[in-house]
Amino acid sequence: MAKDNGKIAIVSGANRGLGLETCRELATLGYRVVLSARSLESAQAAVAELERGDSLRIEPATLDVSSEASIASFAEHARAELPRVDVLVNNAGISMQGFDERVVRGTLGTNFFGALRLTEALRPRLSDTANIVMVSSGMGELSSVTRELRTRFSNPALTLPELVGLANAFIEDVAAGRHSARGWPSSAYRVSKICLNALTRIWARDLPAGMRINAICPGWVRTDLGGPGATRSLAQGVKGIVWAATLTAGGPSGGFFRDGKPIAW
Repeated sequence: MAKDNGKIAIVSGANRGLGLETCRELATLGYRVVLSARSLESAQAAVAELERGDSLRIEPATLDVSSEASIASFAEHARAELPRVDVLVNNAGISMQGFDERVVRGTLGTNFFGALRLTEALRPRLSDTANIVMVSSGMGELSSVTRELRTRFSNPALTLPELVGLANAFIEDVAAGRHSARGWPSSAYRVSKICLNALTRIWARDLPAGMRINAICPGWVRTDLGGPGATRSLAQGVKGIVWAATLTAGGPSGGFFRDGKPIAW
């Protein structure tokens, strides 16, 4: 068994791909890891896969970040079972086919609002030196929106209510068929990651000084989401996530990184 380092990590959307490999890496480093998935059966199967041949401290949990009720139930579980949370990896994410109001609501509901609500629900359990990792994407760069929107998203004084307003405005503009005229791309995934990156900067400004939060682009990774033609292995994609999850005092906060190196917003 890996030597227990006394720290606890939660990973969302962790029954496969980047989330699963992140759990493996953190457990190997001695973390007690909560592997969460939308169904308990999926989480249990993933834990069994990781424990095959290894003795790691990984436990399954049910968490659907698109459901406020599921987040509330998971937060209550964390309150009862975990003394604190040292690492939160917001990994759960989807990329839906097509582009319409349903796709936009579903994509932002998981990729942005899911990470927002989960982090808020777990805030009381986060340790004073916690690392929060937002698994983002280079597709969330601001270059895909108009100058006016770039200015609003990159405003150093942007507030959380204003950011939520921007996300909801995108949904409403798509529903009304005016999103292009308002400067939005025809990609729910891109906008969800732009919002996630902006959220990272807001919280880096507002969180207690000892905590760190960073957005991580794993690159184009060979997962179910990335597809078999992707250029990076799981090990390459997870490297930056684990780096951000294991930062210590003096480490960066509020940045956008790939492989531990800053990249453009």
